[in-house]
Amino acid sequence: MSDIARRPGVDLDVEALMRLRLFAKSGARRAAAAAPHGGLVGLRRGRGAETYDVRPWSDGDDMRNLDRNVTARTGAPHVRSFHDERECAVLYLVDFRTPMLFGTRRAFRSVAAAESSVASAWRVIDGGGRAGLAAIGRAGGRFFGWATARSFPPLLVALAEAHRAALEESAEGVEPPLAAALEEMESVAGSSAMTLATSLDAPGEAFDMIAERIARRREFCVLLVADRFELAPPPGLYPFRTRGEAGALRIARGAAPAPDERRARLRRIGAHSLEIDAGCDAETIARAIERFDLERCDGRFV
Repeated sequence: MSDIARRPGVDLDVEALMRLRLFAKSGARRAAAAAPHGGLVGLRRGRGAETYDVRPWSDGDDMRNLDRNVTARTGAPHVRSFHDERECAVLYLVDFRTPMLFGTRRAFRSVAAAESSVASAWRVIDGGGRAGLAAIGRAGGRFFGWATARSFPPLLVALAEAHRAALEESAEGVEPPLAAALEEMESVAGSSAMTLATSLDAPGEAFDMIAERIARRREFCVLLVADRFELAPPPGLYPFRTRGEAGALRIARGAAPAPDERRARLRRIGAHSLEIDAGCDAETIARAIERFDLERCDGRFV
């Protein structure tokens, strides 16, 4: 890897991803202090699907909880009780395709996407849940596995290696659409929530259909990574060089930036979205993730 590719903000630093847990823990303490009963904030999904126990019938039990199999086997009525189900498993998909390997300030969009995903994943893990990690590259989606606190660091190493591989890949050929990898990872997620970190470049014709289907079946969030230059570029002449071409981009004075319709598009398909500024430092990104989680749990979706 070249010296330029090893620079902070271009390379993905595993130690920096590990340190994001400190911000997640401090955020969890603030959330517990703010909660009315001091508990962790979670999303309830009804009475739950996992059986807590099976016991003999007693007066006052709900007939709907009658366990017919145990009742028939023992000859005496038995009922099931269930856990309160919470959304405690989230699969994070981090977009490392070529459009993400771009940035004009602190970090590439790909790096900010990884940081925001890992910051959110640490919050899930420290809340007693599981986090899955996957990267989306030119070859499609690559799933690294599910983890709790002890088993999460190896997934971070795999994520960093996938990012370095993306930096070294050739830019030749057609960029794969986001929709194909999203559909592939949908089956990996099972019934778990899904969070996609992307700039939404080249989503593909089927993206809306696939994303809407995912949002109907589970919680689906998009961490929408953006570089300030693409949203509000100052006037001037900007020479550039990519792996595919070189040239100069002229921004005229008074030119109005193109309206960003991405968040409205995600709202229409039922996804919750948070805009991530790649120019912000990792701690600021972690704080934004914390606020986003609290707003979703309160029902104030963005």
